Amino acid sequence: MGGAKGYSSYRGRGPKWKIVIAFFLVAVIAAAVSVIYLGEHMVYSSDGRRQIVLPWQKEDGPPPAEGGENPPAAPKVDVVVQPPEEPEPTGTTAFSLPAQALTQTLWQEALASMPAEANAVAVRLKTADGTVYFDASAVVSGAVKTEADTAAALAAVTAREDLHTIACVSCLQDFKAAKADVEGRGLKNTGGYIFYDGNNSLWLDPAKPAAREYVCALAREIAELGFDELLLTDFSYPTEGKINKINYNTDVPLANNLDLLLSDLNAALEPYDILLSVEVPESVAAGAPDTVAGLDLNRLAGRVDRIYAATTADRVTALADVVSKAAGNDGTAEFVPELAEYSPALADTRLSCLLLAEQQNP
Repeated sequence: MGGAKGYSSYRGRGPKWKIVIAFFLVAVIAAAVSVIYLGEHMVYSSDGRRQIVLPWQKEDGPPPAEGGENPPAAPKVDVVVQPPEEPEPTGTTAFSLPAQALTQTLWQEALASMPAEANAVAVRLKTADGTVYFDASAVVSGAVKTEADTAAALAAVTAREDLHTIACVSCLQDFKAAKADVEGRGLKNTGGYIFYDGNNSLWLDPAKPAAREYVCALAREIAELGFDELLLTDFSYPTEGKINKINYNTDVPLANNLDLLLSDLNAALEPYDILLSVEVPESVAAGAPDTVAGLDLNRLAGRVDRIYAATTADRVTALADVVSKAAGNDGTAEFVPELAEYSPALADTRLSCLLLAEQQNP
């Protein structure tokens, strides 16, 4: 049965109080959201007063203090980090000091006469007769020869940050140390006595552990003085005199014993920031092994930082190429020519050089 006509779709009007309640609830919710939102942006000024700083206000900087003005907005700056440029490698041009105990006066005189192109100095600290020109404790009695201010003069040398400092040491040619301990350190002849070379000089035997330790102990003391480089001269077996009478005290190639000495030296100097270099004849630097001396460029180039040889300016580039090839990818050896006088041609090659002491003014 159908309902009464005209009433089936009529819903009528709701009471007005429901509308009021709905508006009230919306207002309460809006107020609560506003309180939460504004609470998140509540800040305190420097005098302790509470302030509301909205996001769009923060873009213009912090709120001003009472009675003050807004500080100017900080400009936006794009920061570009420029990697430091690596300095181009430059060679060292060293001038040599005479072989004698250094004093403050001698050092000042040397500086006054230093060549304009020099940026390094080579100081002879031990000669072929075994004399040591600094107060070393690890040398034989009577070997040290110094002046009253030698220690201060050497300290003045190593304190110069603008100069690369080189300590020159006669390595195996050593009259005093070899004679003081023939059995433990000296190079002997086949008759069992100390060997004298063609210049009546005595040598240390690198095959003997005590001889290697003597050299290493001296090297450590020199490193502690603060030198940048240790240059070993007379780094070989003797090549003059009756060398067929030498008792080499070994069945291996002589170069093996020199390799052993270099290994010991590298270990002794490892804690120090110092270069290790050797002086060789020009023929060895050119790549020709000297089996009598025990020298082989291919073996030396991987064990030292620099290889020195007396030569002429026109031979420098060729010798530098030979040494570089001998060092290979794993080696660091650099060739340093010993010259009678400075050659301007070296300025373009960036190669180092050592000006020989006997060719300079005292």
